[in-house]
Amino acid sequence: MKFAIDMMGGDNGSLIIVESILEFASKHPEDIFYCVGNVEELGKIKDVKNIIIIPSKTVLRMDIEPMEALHDKESSLFITVDTFLKEQCDAIISAGSTGAILTLATLKIKRIPGITRPGLITPFPTYKKNKKFVCIDLGANTVNTKEELHQFAQMGSIYYSFMYNDAHPKVGLLNIGTEEEKGNDLRKETYQLLKNDPSINFIGNVEGKEPLYGNIDVLVTDGFSGNIFLKTTEGSCKVMSLLIKDAFKKNLLTKIGYLFSKKGFDDLKERMDYKNVGGAMLMGVNGIVVKAHGNSDFKSFTSALNICYDLAKKDIIKQIKEALQSK
Repeated sequence: MKFAIDMMGGDNGSLIIVESILEFASKHPEDIFYCVGNVEELGKIKDVKNIIIIPSKTVLRMDIEPMEALHDKESSLFITVDTFLKEQCDAIISAGSTGAILTLATLKIKRIPGITRPGLITPFPTYKKNKKFVCIDLGANTVNTKEELHQFAQMGSIYYSFMYNDAHPKVGLLNIGTEEEKGNDLRKETYQLLKNDPSINFIGNVEGKEPLYGNIDVLVTDGFSGNIFLKTTEGSCKVMSLLIKDAFKKNLLTKIGYLFSKKGFDDLKERMDYKNVGGAMLMGVNGIVVKAHGNSDFKSFTSALNICYDLAKKDIIKQIKEALQSK
């Protein structure tokens, strides 16, 4: 397989991404990695057999206006997208601006026929061990229509089915209450579309506190609310981890107690660490496009690479197209 990688887009510079690529490429010697960025900063990977360095001159700002991204043809992200197309790569990954990635992917890679608006999707851990749910959209859009949310539910169901081998994933609509009449007009109208679509296993409205219990498989929402849900969940997990650490540091007895329970808390930390899911797929475009965390470190960018690899191996775009055609 072939992967196109924007080495310059993240907040933490290229060094962390270089280390991640080095390790990942060594584990997948049969695959090819097109790494786009400043040649001087990528010197550590220049002699690796299955890595090809492609030079770029500029880096897009995180706050860049999306349409401006189309005009800077020397940016690492623009050249990465071009490389993806020219080399017929299996997947593309960048930790850069979400708006720029969405714009370039939509206008250059194009949408899957019939899809109105792409959305970001990623898995979340839950209380149930080895159980995940996925959420779409996580911030590719700020405003959505009921028809777009309906398509998110379809694409989310397809994604979950093929990634987790579940033919009938349970779909919930993020809302302020579980009753059918709850919420604004967008959610009330979306509710009816999902309720009347026999191809979707719709279980109704879901409050924001429920998904982490592991009782749903696909959480559907507009991108504005989805991004708030994502950031709130990540922040809550971080704060809980800090509170647990503080509790065990209080005195000698709590420190001794920590030694006896360390294995259990290490397992909890690993299960709830958002860095284990380092990227979100841009569902709806005609290629595998993964948005890594803007502040990616080694662990989270490696996780994003693993997501790219799994999606490409499962040929997820072909699966989505075939499933949508059958609906």
